[in-house]
Amino acid sequence: MKTSLTITVASGKGGTGKTLVATSLALSLPEGVQYLDCDVEAPNGHIFLSPQWENEIPTGLVVPRVNESVCTACGECNRVCEFKAIVVIGGKVLVFDELCHGCGACSYICPVDAITEIEKPIGIIRNGPARNGIVFSQGLLNIGEPMATPIIRRLKKEALTGVPITLRDAPPGTSCPVIETVEGSDYTILVTEPTPFGLNDLKLAVGVCRELRVPMGVIINRADAGDDSVHAYCQEENLSILMEIPLMQEIAQGYAGGKALIDILPQYRDRFLEMFEVVQKEVHHDRN
Repeated sequence: MKTSLTITVASGKGGTGKTLVATSLALSLPEGVQYLDCDVEAPNGHIFLSPQWENEIPTGLVVPRVNESVCTACGECNRVCEFKAIVVIGGKVLVFDELCHGCGACSYICPVDAITEIEKPIGIIRNGPARNGIVFSQGLLNIGEPMATPIIRRLKKEALTGVPITLRDAPPGTSCPVIETVEGSDYTILVTEPTPFGLNDLKLAVGVCRELRVPMGVIINRADAGDDSVHAYCQEENLSILMEIPLMQEIAQGYAGGKALIDILPQYRDRFLEMFEVVQKEVHHDRN
């Protein structure tokens, strides 16, 4: 029976307060927690959790290289590549690393074994202890690299087993990096705001979670800044509203200065603990 719990904190758009929620939840929990910052293009959880870096793991993506003296330009590699990262033009094979997803199909299908694979560095993973004994891990994509998903996949693979609670701080949006982050979670907390943009992107994020069959609940940040459309949508879709966080200058100033929400307003520690109990019950219900 699975006893550990993996929670992803995500949103349909950037700037809703994912890291505000994820870091304060991590700091509120008394049990063993590991925090995976999966927003590998712009990680910022470390600002609030202050890890001491102990390890750094170079991470790469396997890409093809063609031996022209062996290649017959048959086009099989071109045919099998769904992303058009390898093409045959005028008897020459061209490889576009930026489009490659590292699946290995081209080298597997090549009838004359003209394709080998090399690992192209695309980023790093680093980890170390953080505040309150949190085990902190962060992925960091190299500047100019377009493929974030391999870093996230490796970050998840490097995560410790046996830790009671794993929190994943997801990238913004609903594209491939978010899907990779949410996949395999026991629960997803979707952070939104009560605006037309917030509602539109919340709907997209809900669609992702339902497609992946991951149960979810909603936190409304800046709850008093908009209208009731998010509340109405959650009621229509039978989504739990786990918490509402008001729009307050005190929160904005503290967060801009690198303070977690529970450092700014300590009373929120109890609210996060109460929310966590609700999440546990929903996960238990879903497992049974």
